[in-house]
Amino acid sequence: MLNKQSDQLGVTLIELIVGVMIVGILIAVAAPNLSMWVQNSQIRTTAQAIQNGLQLARGEAVSRNTQVRFQLTSTTDNACVLSTTSSNWVVSLDDPTGACAATPSDTVAPRIIQVRSSAEGSGNAVIGTTGMSTFTFNGLGRLTNTAGTISVTNPGGGACAPTGTMNCLNVIVTLGGQIRMCNPAKSSSDPQGC
Repeated sequence: MLNKQSDQLGVTLIELIVGVMIVGILIAVAAPNLSMWVQNSQIRTTAQAIQNGLQLARGEAVSRNTQVRFQLTSTTDNACVLSTTSSNWVVSLDDPTGACAATPSDTVAPRIIQVRSSAEGSGNAVIGTTGMSTFTFNGLGRLTNTAGTISVTNPGGGACAPTGTMNCLNVIVTLGGQIRMCNPAKSSSDPQGC
């Protein structure tokens, strides 16, 4: 006598269609949040890159016991000029205007230490400063010019919180050389606030 087995070893077409529909609904619900996350991540990437560049300039000033400059520049090629609205930056001992593409060197002007292009992962992020394009640190790690703030926003993603959905950030540099990233939408009593 033959023994018939009634167990199924696969899925039916209806089960497959229902599963695909559920996945489609989940993707449709998650897509706006994913887009907002990407836009906010561009703000954070840019703010962290600026903070890292400032810390590099400060650290190099202390280790070399000389003045080192962090400059925001319009581009990273040899047509560069100082800028208060660009997220390209150059850390150097001299003014890099017109020579941002120079090979890093300790002896040849502008004696570039490091360069970062805004094209390195920060897409839509927009920079604004308190009118400063250059932060110069001395051998003690202190600023030689005035304290300043670099604001990072993403207008393409929307308005900054609390009225909008973007988590905009500020990078604050004090006269004493402290470099801090903070969220202007949070209270100053909050550790993450400005």
